[in-house]
Amino acid sequence: MEALIKVVVLDFYECNKRLLNDVARIEKLLLRAAEVMGATIVDHSFTRFDPKGVSGVIIIAESHLAVHTWPEYGYAAVTFETCGNTIQPWKALPYLKRQLGAKRVSQVEMSRGLFDVPRGKLPHKLSHR
Repeated sequence: MEALIKVVVLDFYECNKRLLNDVARIEKLLLRAAEVMGATIVDHSFTRFDPKGVSGVIIIAESHLAVHTWPEYGYAAVTFETCGNTIQPWKALPYLKRQLGAKRVSQVEMSRGLFDVPRGKLPHKLSHR
């Protein structure tokens, strides 16, 4: 079986609560995480909610990255959805854990778009115009 999409779901607990409410810093951290994993950044949008919390998404040529924070709980939910074999999403985990000050991390990897073809034979090419 070959998958079109790899999804990495990360839950960061006991993070720096003040940082989780700072939209500029969260945006900078997630953009850097995209670079660390070797993604091609296309666009991004981040917003801070009132009274607290940040959500953001980065569109990458290989799919997208998303973050949602709950400062009152010291919690950040991060999702990397990637396609192709050119990037390595797991490389961003230690960077984000350190930068968020997380004491605990939960992680899950899923595959989506499964096709019954030999590994490496799925004709899926990435292009960004």
